[in-house]
Formats: sequence, structure tokens, C-alpha cells
Amino acid sequence: MKTIDELLAEGVSGKRVFVRADLNVPLDGTTITDDGRIRAVVPTVKALADAGARVVVASHLGRPKGTPDPAFSLAPAAARLGELLGAEVAFATDTVGESATATVAGLSDGGVAVIENLRFNAGETSKDDAERGAFADRLAALADVYVGDGFGAVHRKHASVFDLPARLPHAAGYLIATEVGVLKKLTDDVQRPYVVALGGAKVSDKLGVIDHLLEKADRILIGGGMAYTFLKAQGHEVGISLLQEDQIPAVLDYLKRAKERGVEFVLPVDVLVSDEFPDLKTKAPANPATVAADAIPADEEGLDIGPETRKLYASKLADAGTVFWNGPMGVFEHPDYAEGTKAVAQALVDSPAFTVVGGGDSAAAVRILGFDEKAFGHISTGGGASLEYLEGKTLPGLAALED
Repeated sequence: MKTIDELLAEGVSGKRVFVRADLNVPLDGTTITDDGRIRAVVPTVKALADAGARVVVASHLGRPKGTPDPAFSLAPAAARLGELLGAEVAFATDTVGESATATVAGLSDGGVAVIENLRFNAGETSKDDAERGAFADRLAALADVYVGDGFGAVHRKHASVFDLPARLPHAAGYLIATEVGVLKKLTDDVQRPYVVALGGAKVSDKLGVIDHLLEKADRILIGGGMAYTFLKAQGHEVGISLLQEDQIPAVLDYLKRAKERGVEFVLPVDVLVSDEFPDLKTKAPANPATVAADAIPADEEGLDIGPETRKLYASKLADAGTVFWNGPMGVFEHPDYAEGTKAVAQALVDSPAFTVVGGGDSAAAVRILGFDEKAFGHISTGGGASLEYLEGKTLPGLAALED
């Protein structure tokens, strides 16, 4: 995989460099609530601009239906990128139309532009190779060189991720190089004990990674909504908690295999419950009750791990050599159900281990709960991409850069 440093050594002054970034940030209207992904691409964009390249930044945001939708405009992300760079960033109001063509043509050496949301064009996400390729051809007309730096999208076989690198000289940006290096440490160079903490809503989202990590990890901690499927598989009442009954056979198989392989599988011993889901907008007090994990009332819902589980999980993380964490332990967006996620994050901060926060809601939680990002070994920008890499899958965006 060619690196951006190699590209810079060859010279990029005056060249149009297309940077596929991941600016898929959460928005409250037009206000960015977490700019982590924008900050992550700044080193690549700045290095190219400082070397005299004409930088064309592109990304998706949200899931528009292949047509323009103002709710998913990249305009706020473009403005924030300009603030972080300390320089003006031009913004094209389309992807491959008149505005994009004119905006790119108007760039001077060292200039930066952002084109509108790639998913405003159906060709970006099309499953039809020809339609995707046609869109990639139009994107290629905007550039001379391609730099892949949108790690959060490399598991997608999309036009700007998979097809476009085949049409231009290409290299990996600093973010992708860093992310791949970290993931290799989680697969090829693991310091033990290797502890994995998995949370989030659904077991089905983590099936592949659990299956793969049973061959790698020494200890797996389970929290979040997915924990209730594990508890149900053990025969416990879970009330109205989130449950995927169709995944119980898979969960039972994982528990059996873990025991056979000597992998310690750790489940909650107590949980916070309520008879109603908390209001995440007003953050009104929810008054949760703490119950044993095997004594959840039939009419109540588990919404966070309890205090004894927090202590247990912290102790299971304390002696780790390597930690990978993906998925919150509860409904961390509400203060009454944030303590479980906070406890896991604090345990990672306190640990001398190499600690990796696996993107997505985990990365958002770290920032929302006020932790110093530098206190962790690495905070990934791609939850889904990280999980698929750890499953052993070939990621289309990385494969395209390796050609």
C-alpha cells in the first residue's frame, strides 16, 4: 500500500488530489455535535495543501436516498474543516455537476475544496458495477491523484471507496495508515492478556467479531442491549429488555466454545432497570432501580450495567495487556444510564494496556462523557470497519489501495 509520504516525495504541487475522507459527523440541525472524524483527516489534508496540491475533499454523510437532501449537506463539515485548517475551504453544492467542476477548477496551489455529499448521487452506493463505475468516472475527472483516508467507509464497496482508486494513481492517507497499524496490533502483535469489551444494542451486529475473537481473546466482557440475549440464553428473565431470541442458539454456541477454549466470558451480575425508556432530549430524571442480572422484573427493561458489574469489569480490565472496546454498556446519552459506559472508559484510562476504542458510539461516548482522547491508545474513526477487519474480512477500500 503506497503511503502519502511516498506520494509527497514524488511531488504533488499543482496536482488535483482527491481525498476520500469520512466527514460523517453527527448533526443537531446544522450544528456538529462531535467533530472527531473531521479532526482525524486534517493531517492528511494539511500535508497535501502545504505541499502545493489542489485538494478536493469528498465524503458521505448519513443515508440520503441517492438524491440531494439539505438535511445531509456537508456544508457544516466544510466550514468546520476550514476552521481546523485555519484557511478558507471552498464548497461545491453538488458532487460532479457544474458547481463541483467550477469549484475544483478555481482552486489554486495549496487550496482546499469540499464537494457535496457523495450519497446525493445514486451511483455512489449502487450495487450495479456499471452504475457505480460511471459515477467513479465522473469523480475521476475532478482529480489527478487519489488519497484514501476515510477509514470509516473502507468496508463499503462504494464508488468513491472501491472504484475510484482503480482509475487514478492512489495512496493511503495518514488516518488509514494509523488505523491499519493499530488493527494489525490487535491481530498480529497482541500483548496479553487480550481483553475485549463489547456492548451496543444487538448481538447480530457483533456475531462475526465474537466468532473470530474466540480464537484470539483471553477474556470477553459483554454489556449493552446485547447482554440481555446472553442472559436469556442462560435461562434468566430479561423483562422487556432488548432481546434477539433468534440469536440465542448462536450465543449458546459461543458460550460453549469459550468454555472449551478457556476464554473467560463475563456477563453482567447486576443491571439498572426501569419500566420506561428515558427521555434523551430533556434528560429528565429516570430514577432507575438496581437489580440482580438474574432477577429482572417481567415488566421492566435493562438499560445499563449495575454498580457491581462496573467493579467486576474494571477488575477484569486492570491486568490487561491489550484492550479492544466496541459498544456502550448502556444508554449513555442519559446521565442516569451513563455510569456503566463511563466505568469501562475509566478502566481503559487507568490501564497500562494498549487500549483501542473501536469507533462508533464508543468513540462518541468517550468525548460526550468528557474523557481526554489522549488517555487512550487509539480511538478509531470506524466502528463497522474495525469490526469487519477483526472478523478477518477483506475490506474493499483497503484492497483497492493495495493494488
